[in-house]
Amino acid sequence: MLERVLEPEVMDDYDEARAYNAMDHSSVNRRFAEDLLSIEPLGLDCLDVGTGTAWIPVELCEMNREIRIMATDASEWMLELARYNIEVYQCVMRVQLHLGDAKKMVFQNDYFDTVFSNSLVHHLPTHDDFFRECVRVLRPGGVLFIRDLIRPESMEEVERRVDLYGGVDDHGRQMLRQSLIASLTLPEIRTLVESLGIPPESIQQTSDRHWTLAARASHSKEAFEAIILPSEKG
Repeated sequence: MLERVLEPEVMDDYDEARAYNAMDHSSVNRRFAEDLLSIEPLGLDCLDVGTGTAWIPVELCEMNREIRIMATDASEWMLELARYNIEVYQCVMRVQLHLGDAKKMVFQNDYFDTVFSNSLVHHLPTHDDFFRECVRVLRPGGVLFIRDLIRPESMEEVERRVDLYGGVDDHGRQMLRQSLIASLTLPEIRTLVESLGIPPESIQQTSDRHWTLAARASHSKEAFEAIILPSEKG
């Protein structure tokens, strides 16, 4: 098994943020938005943890005209670019940007109908505080939806995925390579969330390189029920 190697937790460098913003994640972001919006009932007040440059909030606002999103990130440069994106795509009235730490959020308990996150988990050196905070700010009966990369078993498999999805830019390929090596395996992520009452079947492999946690909190928030996405049914 390939050993996990951490990458920087916060991408707080302008050149790095600009390079990330320029990468074509459109198909992945669209799939994320489609899968999230397939969940019913979803609720309108959402929190995006680790929004980056806010491309997923933009996708969600284009697909759903009522959704409202608090988009938080720990990188000032990411949020500067996010501000530009939501203005260009006319989402300013429904997306609010917030600078903050995902492991210690300022939001009140039981505040959001839905808490979602894409590709943040692999940036975190430890994960207990992040998951506890996501559950804390989620309303009873709310939806928790988290997606990230799966760490391959070998460097050969890392390079195969870089060749498939990393494009031709050397910097972008290296960013993907580092992210894959910093990611978690399915058994690791299932073990991490077990203490929060999240059943292992809530976490599924949803592409050749992604896992997804989709679960609905009970009214006491002491347990969660797995949500089966349309792409997982059948």
